[in-house]
Amino acid sequence: MVTTLEPQLFDQVEEALKDVMDPELGVNIVDLGLIYDLGWDAEQDALVISMTLTSAGCPLTDVLEEQTAEALDGIVEQFRINWVWMPPWGPDKITDDGRDMMRALGFSI
Repeated sequence: MVTTLEPQLFDQVEEALKDVMDPELGVNIVDLGLIYDLGWDAEQDALVISMTLTSAGCPLTDVLEEQTAEALDGIVEQFRINWVWMPPWGPDKITDDGRDMMRALGFSI
């Protein structure tokens, strides 16, 4: 059973995940709105990251998983990514900071 993270760990994980950059867009996965939920699986003693991608056919899941492992090193021992497709990702999920980053990269939002 997956439970809610304690606020301090949630903040720590969320901040660490800002180091994980979407390889195509150059913006972190948190500010892109790709992280849908963070939870804890006590049975497996692991962080559970529910996230999506900008498109279901994205071939870069391995890159994101590797970056996530690096970002979470020293914060959690184990994690798993639960890839979710509903609700689908859309530009409305991008944070204000993410919009600023995308504009700085030349994207029109």
